[in-house]
Amino acid sequence: MQNPVLTAVAWPYANGPRHIGHVSGFGVPSDVFSRYMRMAGHPVLMVSGTDEHGTPMQVQAEAEGLSPRETADKYAWKIHEDLRGLGLSYDLFTRTTTGNHYKVTQDIFLALYRNGYIVPKTTTGAVSPSTGRTLPDRYIEGTCPICGYDGARGDQCDNCGNQLDPTDLINPRSRVNGEKPEFVETEHLFLDLTAFTETLGKWLAGKTEWRPNVLKFVRNLVDDMRPRAMTRDLDWGVPIPLDGWRDQPMKRLYVWFDAVIGYFSASVEWARRNGDPDAWQRFWLNEDARGYYFMGKDNITFHAQIWPALLLGHNGEGDRGGVTGPYGKLRLPDEIVSSEFLTMSGSKFSTSRGTVIYVNDFLREFGPDLLRYYIAVAGPENQDADFTWDEFVRRSNFELANEWGNLVNRAVSLSYKNVGSVPAARAPQQADEELKSLSRAAFDTVGEHLRHSRFRAASTEAMRVVTACNRYISDMEPWKLGDDPDRRDTVLNTALHVVSDANTMLTPFLPHAAQKVHELLGGTGTWAAQPQLSEVEDLDVAGQINPILHGDYGSEKAHWASSPPEPGTPLSKPKPLFPKLDPKLGETGPDFAPIPG
Repeated sequence: MQNPVLTAVAWPYANGPRHIGHVSGFGVPSDVFSRYMRMAGHPVLMVSGTDEHGTPMQVQAEAEGLSPRETADKYAWKIHEDLRGLGLSYDLFTRTTTGNHYKVTQDIFLALYRNGYIVPKTTTGAVSPSTGRTLPDRYIEGTCPICGYDGARGDQCDNCGNQLDPTDLINPRSRVNGEKPEFVETEHLFLDLTAFTETLGKWLAGKTEWRPNVLKFVRNLVDDMRPRAMTRDLDWGVPIPLDGWRDQPMKRLYVWFDAVIGYFSASVEWARRNGDPDAWQRFWLNEDARGYYFMGKDNITFHAQIWPALLLGHNGEGDRGGVTGPYGKLRLPDEIVSSEFLTMSGSKFSTSRGTVIYVNDFLREFGPDLLRYYIAVAGPENQDADFTWDEFVRRSNFELANEWGNLVNRAVSLSYKNVGSVPAARAPQQADEELKSLSRAAFDTVGEHLRHSRFRAASTEAMRVVTACNRYISDMEPWKLGDDPDRRDTVLNTALHVVSDANTMLTPFLPHAAQKVHELLGGTGTWAAQPQLSEVEDLDVAGQINPILHGDYGSEKAHWASSPPEPGTPLSKPKPLFPKLDPKLGETGPDFAPIPG
């Protein structure tokens, strides 16, 4: 049995539907990785959910005339539907407003507090003059005092990677309404990051294999370790489980404190829902397990610094030592797989700025696999990438429809027309064996790329096999071999063999199309399982109904190996695998996202 794999996927805010910039960072990459790992024989636990606490939810609720809970309920369902439609194979996609999440979050907080890593401190907080509401660090922008970048936030500068406080910013302003915030004294509970300088620094120093963009960012973290507030002045969030704090109506745990704990709390909920409450231990306590965290680059600091510090503090392994918390010695992340930003005409996707393409609009018009493929081959894997309709049309038409779809159609149609089933190989020649050898060798190459989250390289290598097989059919001209049926059938058998191989290698990217190809080759049953959206009762809060994504991925037939179709397997006449998009779409865009004239 291969080592267990935890795929921890960033939690999207439940303050609106998801756009394609969101899913290019956390969604598609994590699913491609998880589908491959399952196919390669690894037990996989892919978890996440909607992040429903904090000021962003309150701001959206106020704008819509709803309560934060009503807003969370409204958008949690929409986001679950978006991600289900995209085919993201979560073992559990839940939410942060469950009773289970509250309990796990408070347990970890108390473990940190008992070990001396949570300390009270009087500080200066930002308040909106017009509303009186506390502004979290991330809702304050200004000029970075270190590098001069004008879009720095109150917690960090994305340009130079340094941590900041709102009071550090030059010309601070509220992202909500643009006004200058007022700064007032308030008492909060802080995570004393200075007490992790040695242990966290040593841990980070050993992560030399991470993506270059992540390594570049984390170099600054250890040099700038300072206490960070883990509570906020607001009434929407996880209550603080301490005397003198729990009954204060305007004190709650910081949303980023409870959000990163969600990876663990979702694992606990998954285990409870599946009838084995200790099943999470396989992924969190097992020395052989590996944890991979997927997100956009703006979340690196919380996963490379805050979350590891919380885990070290719970485990009693910070610089001050301590007692192991109630869940045992939890594993720290093994890799942080951070993508850059997907932009649109050079601007970061942003709902507030109108540069947005919503996932549900995209799925309704084009289905899931065209978007999944585009993100894999042209997305922001290591640097910002600009989405254009022209490039989307080109990739979809020339690579999916003309190359892959055409190969499947040619191979299956010719076999169906001439034989009616998968032909047998009766007259093998060197060219046939060379193509099959190239195809088999690609499994190792593509798999190695996927194992290290090199999605562009993996998809390119898989498509190289597709191109080689198309060239082979054109060179062999099986439609001219009617007088030599043995040779014709051997060519067609070879082509179907390679089509099957290519379909396996493309399954993590194109799971919906892969199911169709499996069936075109005469396969039965579920090749690539899809997530289910269910309505369930909260495990701890009577009467609370929650949406969840989950799935039975263990029963799917897809596995990472060459498995050519058996000769004699009946075939049927194929239908086009991918739509051919109108080239004009690249110039105009669709109705839901037109290109400005």
